Amino acid sequence: MPELPDITVYVERLAAKVGGSMLQRVRVLNPFLLRTAVPSISQAEGRRVVGVERLGKRVVLALDGGLFLVIHLMIAGRLRWFAAGAKPPGRIALATFEFDGGTLVLTEAGSKRRASLHLLANRDALTAMDPGGIDVLSADLAGFQQRLSAENHTLKRALTDPRLFSGIGNAYSDEILHRARLSPVALSHSLSAEQVRALFDAVRAVMTEWTERLRAAAGDWPDKVTAFRPEMAVHGRYGLPCPVCGAPVQRIVYADNETNYCARCQTGGKLLADRALSRLLKASWPRNIDDLE
Repeated sequence: MPELPDITVYVERLAAKVGGSMLQRVRVLNPFLLRTAVPSISQAEGRRVVGVERLGKRVVLALDGGLFLVIHLMIAGRLRWFAAGAKPPGRIALATFEFDGGTLVLTEAGSKRRASLHLLANRDALTAMDPGGIDVLSADLAGFQQRLSAENHTLKRALTDPRLFSGIGNAYSDEILHRARLSPVALSHSLSAEQVRALFDAVRAVMTEWTERLRAAAGDWPDKVTAFRPEMAVHGRYGLPCPVCGAPVQRIVYADNETNYCARCQTGGKLLADRALSRLLKASWPRNIDDLE
């Protein structure tokens, strides 16, 4: 799922391409995409884009007259830019937004249709859609600590909770926790003041560095938006060496996601139980990273 760095670059490139331009036509190509009926999507046509914003992991086009188009890409949704008159891709295209200078196309890979489009009537409706997570790049340490300690969850769950922190998902939470040298299953109430500070610094550093990296790589448009990048330290790198200590990156698999971590850097060498695999191996399940070497 595109997270804060990816969404920020989308917003910046969209602002450069369509800011001040008239949205001539909206075509919804999949009936499951549009989640609002009032105002009618046709009411977005003929309006100028007066701003482009990020709302958590959503891209927002602010239109004159007070309307807001809200695009949530979910896991497999992507935004693509085509020259005016170019034919959009077939089966994966969910919607097109036509401007004088080109066409914005919302696509979604795979068979599951999770991406969504809302047209909202005013700023109050947009505010109501905000889960409430704080902007981690503008928050101070006190505000960050208050959110972190609001509930006693694992750090992985806390960082990815949109009610607590805005724009952090599965990929960058792994990178943040590795940078902070903290276990993904450590409880938020168990952290010392020094560990909270380390986590705060890691959040800001990882999100800033990756936003700058993706911004530089995007060129005219970010065509390669993915949660798996070879430059990442641990996310998506199960079995590969940790760039800090060289130990093989480990994982915890659950549902459709997995958490990647370095046992030596983050858990004192302890291997965290993978629910399925540890049950299968039972007594043979290794307890320490050194048992694997």
